[in-house]
Amino acid sequence: MTPFLARRELFDSVGSTNDVVRAWLADGVPEVCLAVAGEQTAGRGRAGRRWVAPPGAALLLSLGFRPGWLAADHAWRLAAVASLAMADAAERAADLPTGSIRLKWPNDLVIATGASTEPRKVAGVLGETDGLGTADPRVVVGLGVNGDWAATDFPPELADSMTSLREAAGGRRIDHEGLLDRFCDGLEAGIVALRAGRFDEAGWAGRQSTTGRTIRLLRPGGDETVLALGVDARSGALVVEDPAGGGRRDVHAGEITHVRLPDQIAETV
Repeated sequence: MTPFLARRELFDSVGSTNDVVRAWLADGVPEVCLAVAGEQTAGRGRAGRRWVAPPGAALLLSLGFRPGWLAADHAWRLAAVASLAMADAAERAADLPTGSIRLKWPNDLVIATGASTEPRKVAGVLGETDGLGTADPRVVVGLGVNGDWAATDFPPELADSMTSLREAAGGRRIDHEGLLDRFCDGLEAGIVALRAGRFDEAGWAGRQSTTGRTIRLLRPGGDETVLALGVDARSGALVVEDPAGGGRRDVHAGEITHVRLPDQIAETV
């Protein structure tokens, strides 16, 4: 049987695991390839934001795909499958009940810990594509998980909006190697299913933290407060109530720079 991972490498430190995997794909490395690093010196998140984590505090990885077997308008499902696999693996690593870790559309994993009733970011996902719709489509999915990171070491400017698996586990140390192994097992199952035309729509929709909540959409041209109704499993869009017409409309990830939940709305009003 062909192994699921065609290439897997661990690095002590790199600029960006996404850049490593993108270069591999450009050089012809087949899917699925995986780069893992203990530290990123030039890590990045969505909309050009920096990803910052002390060495060894986070699980930092990127996956490379050549999804000629997947419709171009479904490429977003690769990141969705990776997110679901990581949510499951992280719950097991931190000994949390199933469903504790939620997905915050479009690209975060969040969890409510301690005295906080609102979810805080525990992981981020960054998808990047080249050549979608061509004979050589390439997709890179990067994940940064705040794993074995003590709250006393959180950056002051982010301490109110982030958390870690270590904090969710009551201060217990998190084994990144075990977390990675569980993630890879879940990812393989999810990708095998996706190649066969099956996507866990119910699981992806059911973990969304925005559904049924008033949220603020931050856009380059101005902000908007709306009611999130759910997500569209065909397009990957966020479905919101249209304040103007009272109907429903889809919001696509490329249209917004950030999504704020209720407690974050209060902080910015």
